[in-house]
Amino acid sequence: MKKRLVIISFFVIIFISFIVIWNFSYQKGLEKAYIPIIETPTGDFIPKERGVFKRFNAEVDYLAMPIDEQYERSLKDYYNNRAYPGAPPSIPHPVANEASFGGNTCIQCHENGGFVPKFDAYAPVTPHPEMVNCRQCHVTKNTNGTFRAFTFDKPASPKVGTGANNAMPGSPPMIPHQIQMRENCIACHAGPSAPKEIRVSHPNWMYCIQCHLPKETQTLQINASVFLRQINSTNEE
Repeated sequence: MKKRLVIISFFVIIFISFIVIWNFSYQKGLEKAYIPIIETPTGDFIPKERGVFKRFNAEVDYLAMPIDEQYERSLKDYYNNRAYPGAPPSIPHPVANEASFGGNTCIQCHENGGFVPKFDAYAPVTPHPEMVNCRQCHVTKNTNGTFRAFTFDKPASPKVGTGANNAMPGSPPMIPHQIQMRENCIACHAGPSAPKEIRVSHPNWMYCIQCHLPKETQTLQINASVFLRQINSTNEE
């Protein structure tokens, strides 16, 4: 008799559990679906792709624009204005107000580019016009030399030409630099201020990284080379 009561009690517990679970599932099924919004600190799920061709709308104009060979820039000029590949370019012209910020001065010429008679050159387009404190990274070029001798050697710039950055013959060249702060590819690769060696023939093709992939290995090697040379220079001093 006792054993029978235990068995009956066991099945009663199972039945009650089934009723409770079924009722809970039924009530949940009546609720409306809800997908929570996940917020991140940056608000970007793919930071590398943020801003590609988002900040500029002249790609079609660049496609139809004739080349002004008299004022073409070269890659040599492009890299001579930088301390090392990847460094922010220095300001190659006089700055009237040393405390001026981009929103009031620099952006007037460098947001959309164009010819500047005062400096007899085309103003390069900045890939990040929303960052208006230009002088935080870009400094005036006050000297062509250094104040003291050091062992730091300027790393070689990325090679340009057929096969230099291609993963395989005939494939689109890879991107030999970081995309961060350079999300607007057209700023350097199209228009009258673009260095002639890296000017593209299809600025109207909107999504560059759909075909051109970052060459992260070379970028890391360049950064590591710069870092190690700086450490060696400091130790020798």
